[in-house]
Amino acid sequence: MVRIGVWGAVTVAGAGAAAGYLGLVTGALALDIGLGRRTRPLGPQTVEIAAPREVVFDVIARPYLGRATRAMREKVQVLERGSDLVLAAHHTPVAGGRLTATTVETVRFTRPERVDFRLVRGPVPAVTESFILTTEQASGTRLVYEGDLATDLWRAGQWWGGLVAPRWEATVAASLAAVKREAERRAAHR
Repeated sequence: MVRIGVWGAVTVAGAGAAAGYLGLVTGALALDIGLGRRTRPLGPQTVEIAAPREVVFDVIARPYLGRATRAMREKVQVLERGSDLVLAAHHTPVAGGRLTATTVETVRFTRPERVDFRLVRGPVPAVTESFILTTEQASGTRLVYEGDLATDLWRAGQWWGGLVAPRWEATVAASLAAVKREAERRAAHR
């Protein structure tokens, strides 16, 4: 019989907690137990884009339905592709770039007015999101992002969601800014 002792047990518990935390942060450990589920809103975030709605939609859809640029291939990996739905892995640097979080999501396209995302695997049990595109004035588009993020385990999950949601929304905000830049660049060259 092996005797670990108190410090050995503390070390093993600490290593287990650290491994669990890293697994959750990077998306390698997906926990979805359905107990004590709490849901919180994501967004809304609204971006006014000086480009036609079809152009904005194409910029969003291209990494999934078309040929992605090298930079986008490092961020998005299409695992399965259909005509209006893909299963994609999204790779996001976290912890100052020392780690990469990987989420797997379905992405559904309803041309030209919306793109819907549903989390399959990630740092929380469930996320649903939408990019809703409406025409504004003659050639502009309003892109509205909104969604919900769900966690399990009552207050502990609520605490975890409080850590994940701001980072999730910051990642989305950066993506929306990139969509705006690219759509407006394309519209200017039309």
